[in-house]
Amino acid sequence: MATKVIMPQLGESVVEGTITKWLVKEGDEIKRYDPLLEVSSDKVDTEVPAPADGVVLKLLVPEGSTVHAGTVIAILGEAGERVADEEAPAPGAAQPASQKQAAAPAAGQKDLGFISPVVARLAAEHNVDLAKVKGTGVRGRIRKKDVLNYIKQRESAPETPEWEKPGSGDLFKPARAEEYAPLPAPKPAAAAPAPTPPAAPASPPSSMAGDEVAPLSRMRRLIADHMVQSKRVSPHVTTVFMVDMTRVVKHRYANKARFERDGVKLTFTPYFVAATAQALKRRRYANSSWSEEGIVLRRAINIGMATAIDDGLIVPVIKNADSYNLLGLSRIVNDLAERARAGKLAPDEIQGATFTITNHGTAGSLFASPIINQPNAGILGVGAIHKEPVVVSQGHPLLPDPADYIAIRPVVYLSFTFDHRILDGAAADAFVAEIKAILETWSD
Repeated sequence: MATKVIMPQLGESVVEGTITKWLVKEGDEIKRYDPLLEVSSDKVDTEVPAPADGVVLKLLVPEGSTVHAGTVIAILGEAGERVADEEAPAPGAAQPASQKQAAAPAAGQKDLGFISPVVARLAAEHNVDLAKVKGTGVRGRIRKKDVLNYIKQRESAPETPEWEKPGSGDLFKPARAEEYAPLPAPKPAAAAPAPTPPAAPASPPSSMAGDEVAPLSRMRRLIADHMVQSKRVSPHVTTVFMVDMTRVVKHRYANKARFERDGVKLTFTPYFVAATAQALKRRRYANSSWSEEGIVLRRAINIGMATAIDDGLIVPVIKNADSYNLLGLSRIVNDLAERARAGKLAPDEIQGATFTITNHGTAGSLFASPIINQPNAGILGVGAIHKEPVVVSQGHPLLPDPADYIAIRPVVYLSFTFDHRILDGAAADAFVAEIKAILETWSD
């Protein structure tokens, strides 16, 4: 029976993908989970595995085409099987919502949804039937940790009936799928109609000699759309704190060599992630999302880490960031950043962020007002760590005191942009004050 291959949705806010390369041609035999094609989106480049065994009967979309998630892009089936003539969809064409899945399952098969290349390879290497694996991702998507848990349970108790196996192992802390359920679309508030903006010029102004137009990449267009949409959805407010980083700097320099012996480069980023994760546990409204039914307080603390790449940025996510020590966070931060810049992140690794951190200080920036990564309640901007003269008070923090003195200290400015629908100024300031206190009193 013929199986339709569907363009997967490669991220929460990704609505289309570009077929960069077909790894098969019509008439080729292919096994389930074998790589079928390479797909590129604004957030990730990845391989899409075959949803079933069979022969490639028809490739409907040529290389270089960009189509919406849910579009039928190929047909698999048995050798010699005839398929009805299907017109290849136009680039960008959308399919009905009922078809938006990774592949249309053949009769008797369980619809597994989108299977990432990492999961497919792991299943093939360990001879795992993914139909027997319970997914804990969004809408039941099977993730790498689900397969690892299944393998561990199978090896430790192969004779145990399936219905008596525990739902999760202790190798990884499982996340709950309902934590990332899509939020209801916000209801538009009644308002007077906005004046019609002036029509955009047909071509960019280039009246000055020597002007040229740099073409917009798809990533740059989509980033622009996402940023404009975020500003329209959330009322943005930014608060800024100065943090004395003396203890953190001393700790880092005292432990760099020890971390390097474990094969880990210790940077400042894990300190900010660790402090933020602890503050989010205490100030839950900072780890939330807005909905018209109420504020969704997230249980998991999944911190997105904005990472600059060629022609844009990507936000890999540190899942359950509060469950790692500094060494563990350092490993994850280094790994995600390296693979993000190399374009090797899997779709699951850029989804599910409940809070975001952006380090705008890498080139020396001190202050910024970052834009919220929807649907988060806020985003923390980290400026450059630098030395400043600081008044050290021994008595009252504001009244003059003979014991006060000026010292040169390493400091950083933290800017927290928050959704004013969720957080008011006092709550936002209390959250950043928690981060400040953790960093300024850092100890082993």
